Amino acid sequence: MAGRSRRSDSIEKDLYRRHADFCKVISHPTRLQIIDILHDGEMSVTDLATRLQVTVGNLSQHLNLMKQRRVLDSHKQGNSVIYRLANPKMIKACCLIREILFEQMQQDTSLLKQMDRSHAFEERS
Repeated sequence: MAGRSRRSDSIEKDLYRRHADFCKVISHPTRLQIIDILHDGEMSVTDLATRLQVTVGNLSQHLNLMKQRRVLDSHKQGNSVIYRLANPKMIKACCLIREILFEQMQQDTSLLKQMDRSHAFEERS
């Protein structure tokens, strides 16, 4: 039994490491945009660069990192390299995080409005 427990601890640690690595990959706004754009389907590097308004060279660095970390898959089509999401579930994960952040932004906005009203009341008194 002890061997099995050590093995599952090792697997769990590996999972945490992979989770952290995945979060590092998606910790850049351009890479998040790439994931969002590829939600609709695969796209060439040139089309992605145009859509993101970045140079192909800059974009290629992001795409290579994302491919190495198995966030993206690619294949050649003629002279073009076409990218797609390796796992569509990434969209759900990113959307959930965006929802949480949007709710936080709404709470911050509400708090700021309350503070402004309170400050305006104090000035009138």
